[in-house]
Amino acid sequence: MRQLRLAKDAMDRDWAEPELDLGAVAAHAGYSRYHFIRAFKEAYGETPGQYLIHRRIERAEEMLRCADLSVTEICHLVGFSSLGTFSARFKARTGLSPSEYRSEHVGRGAALIPGCYAMLWAGGFPSATSKKRAAARPAYGEEEAPESTPMPIPIPIPTSTSTSSDRRAEP
Repeated sequence: MRQLRLAKDAMDRDWAEPELDLGAVAAHAGYSRYHFIRAFKEAYGETPGQYLIHRRIERAEEMLRCADLSVTEICHLVGFSSLGTFSARFKARTGLSPSEYRSEHVGRGAALIPGCYAMLWAGGFPSATSKKRAAARPAYGEEEAPESTPMPIPIPIPTSTSTSSDRRAEP
């Protein structure tokens, strides 16, 4: 039972990771995939996949009520890679599509959190540029100065003494 609780804790902690799969969770518990499914269902009344989907849908419900994010953004933030799968599973669980759920439940509590704050809190979407930025660079102020840095030469800028606002040539 201890191993099952560890695996359940791992799913509760990493529910938003799209890479979280049955093999990884079963290995975390020290079970084979099929033995893990049987033992988990016997202990908790649902399969590990059903449990993980329920957790993700619960988080999506919260985000739909509280965050000003699109359904697609919420879909990806809670760990689904397909909007169609997310919408179908959400409707099967709640009886409403994500958009219907939002329109029915918005306004029953605190104001919506702006999407930019919700995305910042969630870490945003990984992208190719964010992976490039993650490369090791010297910290600010720790850069080494080049050995010979040329000094910029000041260039005088001519000023006009004319007070006329009309710059056209006079006839």
